[in-house]
Amino acid sequence: MANQDDLYSQSPTLGEPPAAADNVFGDRLPLAREYAEFLATAGIERGLLGPREVPRIWERHVLNSAVLGEVIEDGSRVIDVGSGAGLPGIPLAIARPDLHIQLLEPLLRRYNFLSEISDRLELGCEVVRGRAEEADVVKAIGGADVVTSRAVAPLGKLARWSLPLVRVGGAMKALKGGSVAEELERDSKEIRKAGGGQGTIQLVGESKVSEPTHVITIPRIK
Repeated sequence: MANQDDLYSQSPTLGEPPAAADNVFGDRLPLAREYAEFLATAGIERGLLGPREVPRIWERHVLNSAVLGEVIEDGSRVIDVGSGAGLPGIPLAIARPDLHIQLLEPLLRRYNFLSEISDRLELGCEVVRGRAEEADVVKAIGGADVVTSRAVAPLGKLARWSLPLVRVGGAMKALKGGSVAEELERDSKEIRKAGGGQGTIQLVGESKVSEPTHVITIPRIK
C-alpha cells in the first residue's frame, strides 16, 4: 500500500489560473493565486478538500465563489455561514475588497485555517467560531446585509440558520446547484416561517466563467 507521501506526490497539480480569473480578480489576482495554492496544499493536508478537487479548484471553487459579488451591493456586511475552507467568503473578499466579510465556522481546525489565510493575505475578514443557529452568535453578529453559504444544508434548514442573521430588508444569497428551483418549491413553507419572502434564482458569472453559478436570493421580510 502506498504511504501518504506517495499519495500526495501522485496528486494532480493546480495549474495556471484560467483567463477568466483575470477578469474576476483584476489586480488582486496574485491574492487569488496564493489562496488557490493554499487550498491545493494546506487545504488538502488538513482535510478541507479532497485531492481530486485540485484540478477543479479554480473553476469549481474559487471563481464559482467570487462571481457571487455580482449580486451584492457595495459596502455590504456579509456573513459566510459554515465557511469551511473559506468558500465563498475568501474569494469574495479578494474580488470585492469593499465588502466587510465575516466567516462563521464552528470547527476549530477550519476556524484556524480561515484565520491563517485571512491574515496571510491581509484580507481583513473577521473569523467567528460558532454555529448560525446559536443565540449568542445571532446576538453578536446578526443584522448583516447579506448572509451567504455554499454546500452547507438543504434550503429550508439553511433559511432557518441564515435569515435570523440578516437584517430586515437584507437577504440570504446561497450558492446552490441546478436543482435549486425544486428546493425552493419544496421548502417554501419553511422559508416563510423563518421570515423569508419570495425567493429568486439567478445565474452569475455567465460572461466570465465556463460554469455559471446558481444563486438563490431570499429577502428577510420579518
